Amino acid sequence: MKHSVFGLAVAIVIVGLVAQAQTAGPPSIPETGRAALSEFLRARVASGDAPAIAALVVNRDGVLFEGAAGKRDVAADRALTTDAIFRIASMTKPVTSLAVMMLRDEGKIGLDDPVTKYLPEFGGVRVMTKFNEDGTYESRPPSRPILIRHLLTHTSGLGYSFADPRLARIDDGKKTTAEMPLLNDPGERFTYGPSTAVLGRIVEKVSGQTLDVFVTRRIFDPLGMHDTFYVVPPEKVGRVVTGHTRLNGALTERPNPAAPRSTVAGDGGLFSDARDYGFFMQMWLNGGRLGGTRLVKESTVKEMISNQIGRVVVETQAASGGVISKPFPIGAGKDKFGFGFQIETPPIADRGLRSAGSLSWGGINNTHFWIDPQKQVAGVVLMQVLPYYDERCIDVLRGFERLVYQQIR
Repeated sequence: MKHSVFGLAVAIVIVGLVAQAQTAGPPSIPETGRAALSEFLRARVASGDAPAIAALVVNRDGVLFEGAAGKRDVAADRALTTDAIFRIASMTKPVTSLAVMMLRDEGKIGLDDPVTKYLPEFGGVRVMTKFNEDGTYESRPPSRPILIRHLLTHTSGLGYSFADPRLARIDDGKKTTAEMPLLNDPGERFTYGPSTAVLGRIVEKVSGQTLDVFVTRRIFDPLGMHDTFYVVPPEKVGRVVTGHTRLNGALTERPNPAAPRSTVAGDGGLFSDARDYGFFMQMWLNGGRLGGTRLVKESTVKEMISNQIGRVVVETQAASGGVISKPFPIGAGKDKFGFGFQIETPPIADRGLRSAGSLSWGGINNTHFWIDPQKQVAGVVLMQVLPYYDERCIDVLRGFERLVYQQIR
């Protein structure tokens, strides 16, 4: 699938903005600004927006702000610290996308390879054409095969059951991803789903390693991300934040299990802390390297952070149940998608927030990050509250982001 003229124009603009920003001095936040950001976090916890909030802001060279407020475990009255460990869920997706592109750089994966080259069971996928009231549906073969690039951009047609009421009725918990219907022909629309989980399986197939081993050896260890994993080591269990669900305005705490762990998957499951994800964000600000360590070609980074869906736009993902998620994301209807990231696209409604060309995504427990190549700054805001896109949590994210841009010099 070739770039459209529009897509190439957007890519050129983003690359130009990055080059322009890199000629200026690195952004900084004065002490008064850091104090204001810390007070913001404390005030938002005190007002009941979230029981625990950790946040970090970085430039290419280091940390500009690091803060934490609230309780890591409310029932046990344990204070949150800056090294608290959060379930970052779909913030795993950019990690897996990077793993795929690293293998692409090595000539082991092609962006236009059909998924069936690695996972033959996807040869039988079908596109849903009609959903019936009794829960049955009609379907047809897709007009084209699912390619690796479709998985990287969420244009494969694969959808999540929690984000589509039809899939919620079809999904009986026993069907494999390849047995679920596609919601659109590959390449035609943006549909958020388990595409990156499929990419994780392909990484394993191509590398001969389990995904957790690959990302640890090839990404986490080189970047110094020693608090990022699928299984929390016993000595770090005490740093894991409990989760909460907000229902009818009231928060209910979910205690941690004795041994927190997740299934290894490409689309979610990682535990991490703000400092670790800061290293990951800095790598993107530095064009694929951190310090003396290069993970991926600079040209590949430019490719990943450029519009890869042409005239298609990120669409609002409806929620099948308010306890899990509200409709998302911000920027739906105009924003683009690269390989692993949503890309902020003009028009920019609020000049006090992230710049055009900024990258972002989030995790279902309201963990969020953005990377602004134009301003050369990145931020992560971590909470553990359901539903995703809870209004008060999103207000925390945007309020923090706005204050960051007010304070950077």
